[in-house]
Amino acid sequence: MDTEDVVIQAAGVSLEGILSAPDGAGGIVVFAHGSGSSRFSARNRYVAEFLNEGGLATLLFDLLTAGEHEIDQRTRALRFDIALLSERLVATVDWLSALPKTRNLKVGLFGASTGAAAALNAAAQRPDKVAAVVSRGGRPDLAMDALTQVWAPTLLIVGSLDETVIALNRQAAAGMVTEHRLEIVSGATHLFEEPGALEEVARLARQWFRRYLD
Repeated sequence: MDTEDVVIQAAGVSLEGILSAPDGAGGIVVFAHGSGSSRFSARNRYVAEFLNEGGLATLLFDLLTAGEHEIDQRTRALRFDIALLSERLVATVDWLSALPKTRNLKVGLFGASTGAAAALNAAAQRPDKVAAVVSRGGRPDLAMDALTQVWAPTLLIVGSLDETVIALNRQAAAGMVTEHRLEIVSGATHLFEEPGALEEVARLARQWFRRYLD
């Protein structure tokens, strides 16, 4: 496993990330974290390691700079600035496409919470580069205007006890024209903290990405 800290030049700012690539990786999954989170998210790191074990490279990175993160912790405003998050995710996809070690890898996007909307917007804007999308407890409804332009096969994963988000995901799924599937993890709440819930998310995500990135 080749793991390194990276700095991504994205839309006029420098964003810190962790790039991990197993030998012979068939594709790379970029994580767009959820509200108030960062590249150190324990849940995303768990899923990333599971994907690495399945032969996929991963990029965990901060959608906000350190200063912006501090502001967001106080105001909670930037985490819902979907246009800003989407712009930076698109720039990161472009950055990967230019990086020698990743430019030949198919790209998948894994979005959590508001990061799922950014992932779908990025997939719509880069249909030639994004090959698959997975949303974990996501808000795809915040990208409604872009859904008909998403061509990457999309997997929506929601906990069965997260009733409001299930309804929002069903609403978004009805507006999608690409191949998509809604998976409901039994007994799970929004953060998938119940025993076995996050493991099921990781399994479903790896299966989806292996199918479309390998």
